[in-house]
Amino acid sequence: MLAKTQTGSTIGLVACQVAAMPSKLLIVESPGKIKKLSQILGSDWLVKASVGHIRELASDGEDSLGFDLDGNSVRCRFVARGSRGADVIQGLKAAVKQVKTVVLATDPDREGETIAWHLQQALNLKSPQRVVYTEITPNAVRAAIAHPRALDLNLVHSGLCRTVLDKLVGYRGSPLLWQLQNGAKSMGRVQSAALHIICQRERQIQVFVPQEYWSVFVDYAEGFRAYYKGSSTDASAEDVTPDDATEPSTGQTPTQESERVTSQAAADHLVELAQQQPHAITQIDGKTTSRTPPPPFITSTLQQAAGSRLRLSPEKTMQVAQSLYEAGLITYMRTDSTALSPEFCAQARQWLEAHDPSNVPKKVAQHRKSKAAQEAHEAIRPTDVYRPSKELRVELAADAFSLYVMIWKRAIASQCQSARVRQTKILTQSGATYWQAKGQVLEFHGYTKYWHNLTADVELPNLTPGQALTLQQAAHEQKQTQPPSRYSEPKLVQTMERKGIGRPSTYAPTIHTLKQRLYVDILKGHLQPTPLGLDVDSFLQDALPDLLEAEFTAQMEQALDQIATGHQDWQHYLTTWNQAYFAPALVKAKQVIPSHLTTNPAPRRGKPTELSKTPCPQCNSGLAKIPSSKVKKKYFLKCVSGCADVVLFWSDYSRKWEPPHSKPTDDKSPPSPPTITAHPCPVCKKNLEEYAYEKDGQAKKLLRCSDVKARGDRKHQDVVYFHTANGWWSPKLGNLAEKEPVSPT
Repeated sequence: MLAKTQTGSTIGLVACQVAAMPSKLLIVESPGKIKKLSQILGSDWLVKASVGHIRELASDGEDSLGFDLDGNSVRCRFVARGSRGADVIQGLKAAVKQVKTVVLATDPDREGETIAWHLQQALNLKSPQRVVYTEITPNAVRAAIAHPRALDLNLVHSGLCRTVLDKLVGYRGSPLLWQLQNGAKSMGRVQSAALHIICQRERQIQVFVPQEYWSVFVDYAEGFRAYYKGSSTDASAEDVTPDDATEPSTGQTPTQESERVTSQAAADHLVELAQQQPHAITQIDGKTTSRTPPPPFITSTLQQAAGSRLRLSPEKTMQVAQSLYEAGLITYMRTDSTALSPEFCAQARQWLEAHDPSNVPKKVAQHRKSKAAQEAHEAIRPTDVYRPSKELRVELAADAFSLYVMIWKRAIASQCQSARVRQTKILTQSGATYWQAKGQVLEFHGYTKYWHNLTADVELPNLTPGQALTLQQAAHEQKQTQPPSRYSEPKLVQTMERKGIGRPSTYAPTIHTLKQRLYVDILKGHLQPTPLGLDVDSFLQDALPDLLEAEFTAQMEQALDQIATGHQDWQHYLTTWNQAYFAPALVKAKQVIPSHLTTNPAPRRGKPTELSKTPCPQCNSGLAKIPSSKVKKKYFLKCVSGCADVVLFWSDYSRKWEPPHSKPTDDKSPPSPPTITAHPCPVCKKNLEEYAYEKDGQAKKLLRCSDVKARGDRKHQDVVYFHTANGWWSPKLGNLAEKEPVSPT
C-alpha cells in the first residue's frame, strides 16, 4: 500500500513538473530585457535573446557581396553572423522544440522587423507571431501579446534594401580608397556624406580671413547700456526704428552689439559725438510674447541635449538610454516621432494638476511633425511619471539617472503652458546718432520650470519717451569676426537629421565609424577632420561627388521610406539605382585615382609626428612614434625618412624594440617555408598555410590564406586562425576542425 502511494506521488510530481514547463517562447533582441520580461510574463513563457542580428550577407560571389543583381531581381545569400550567430541560432532552435508557440518581439523599427524575418528564416518558423511594444511595462507587453500580427514584409524589404545598398556602396567603393595607399579603410553611403559635412566646415575655417570691427556703446546713469544703432544722416537711418514684425518671437535676447563699425577712426568719432551731444529717449517699445513648450525627445534631440547638458557622446547616450529602456523606465529610444500616447498625456496632466496646477494648459501645444517620421511610434518619455526619484537615484548609475531625469523633465515640459516673456526695446538719440538697448523679463515660467532654454533676464529701468538721460561714458570695444565653429557631435547629429542623412538608428554608429577610421579627431569637444579624412573627402569629391551631397543621400532615404510603406519595389529600385547611377559612376571614379596618388601620404592623425630616440637600423634617422590602440605601449616605431618596411614593436620579453615576427639575432638559418594545410580558405577556397612566428620571445603559429596577393584585400582581413591549446581558433570565424598538412612548399 505504501509503495502504491509513493508511486502515485512520484507520478503526480512528474505531472507538475511537466505542467510547469514553459509552452511559449518570446524572442527579443537584447539579453538585458530577459529578466524584466520574464517577471512580467510568468512561468508559462521562455524568454530568449537573439543578441541583435543573427545572420548577415555571405562573403561570396562577385566582390564578396553575398548577393547577385540580375536584371530587376536581387538574390541574397545569408549566413550565420560569425560563430556567435551560429551558436545563438542553435540555441534558439533547441528552445523552439520545447514550446508550442513562438512570438517574435524584436525592436519596433525596420531593423527589428528585419531581424524578426531573419529569425523566421533561420529557425524555419512557418507562421510566427510578431508583437510590438514601445515600453517594457506590464500593461504594454501584455497588450502587445494579446494582439499579435504577421511580419510586415514592407518593413522587411526596406531593411533588406538598406543592407544590400550599404554593402554595395561599401564593398565596391572602398577598394578605390585602398589604391590611394594613404591608410584609408572604407567609405559608406551615410558615413561619407557625414564626413563631407565635417570637411566642408573645416575648409571654410581654413580659408576664413578675420575682419576687425568695433562695437560702440554708451552707459547711462539711469542704469542701462545702449549700443550704436545708426545715424539719421546715412543709409542706416531707415533701419533705426525697431521693426518687430521681422523678428521671430523666440523669447531669447541675442548677445548685444552695436551696428558694426569697420575702422577705429569711425569708432572714435562716434564716441566724440556721443560725448558732445545731449541724450534723450526717442522711443520705447514693449510687448509680451509666448514661447511654446519644446516637443518631447526624439533620438536626435536626445543626443543633442545629452551632449550639451550632460557631456555625453551620441554613442554613450544611446547605450545609457538602452539600459533605461530595458529596465522599463522609458519608451523605445530610436524614434523620429514627437507623438505621445493619450495615456501618458492624461497621466502627465494628472501629475500637473496635483503638483503644479497653474501650469496645466487649456490645450496642449501641437508640434510640427517630420514628413518622414513614423507616427506609429512614440517620442522618448518616461513610462511612469510617478516613479520616485529617491528610489531611482539608488538603483541607477549616475549617467543613467541624469539622463532619465532629463527625459522626464522634457516630457513633462511638453505638456505645460507656454512661457510668457516681456521684451522691451529703448531707442535713444544724441544729435543725429541713435542708440538701442534691449531687455527681456520672464513674466510666467510655464514649461521653463522643467526645461529652461531661455537666456537670463535683462531688465531695463522704467523710463518714459522724451526723458533726458545722463551719459556716464561712451566707449568702444575692438572685436574680430570669428570663423564658423566646428561641429560638436550633437550638432552634427542635428545637421544630419535636418539634411535627411541617415535615420535615428544610424547617427551614433556613423560618428563612431568616422572616429574609428581615424577620419576625425575630437578637439576640445568638436570634430576636426584629420589629414586622412580631408584626403578621403577630397578624393570622393572628384570620384563619387553625388554620394557626398546631402540631397542625394536624402533621396535614397526617402526611397527606403517609400519601400517601407509599400509604394516602391525594393529590388526594382536597387537594380535600377545600380545600373543607372552606381555602376557607371564607379567606372568614372577609377579614372580619378592616378591624380590622387602621392608618394608622401598625409599622416593619419592631425597631430604632428613625434620622433623617438631609437634610430632606424637602415638610415640611422630617428624613428617616428605611430599611435596604435592595438599594442601595449600605445604606439610603434616606423621610419618616415624613406626606408621601406622598417617597423619596430616593443617586446616585454627582451625589453627592446624589435621587428615584427623576428627570430633571435643569433639564429642565422633561413626562415622555414610555410606548410600548406588541407583546410580551405573560407573566402577563396585555396588552401590555408601554417605560418610560424615569434612574439614576445615565444614561438607561435597561425593559419592564413596561402595566396600572398589575396591576403592583402579586405575580403581576407578576418581569415586568420591562431593556434591555441584547444586547436585552431579565429576571433571572427570560431574553431576550426583539425586536418593533416598536405605538403610543404
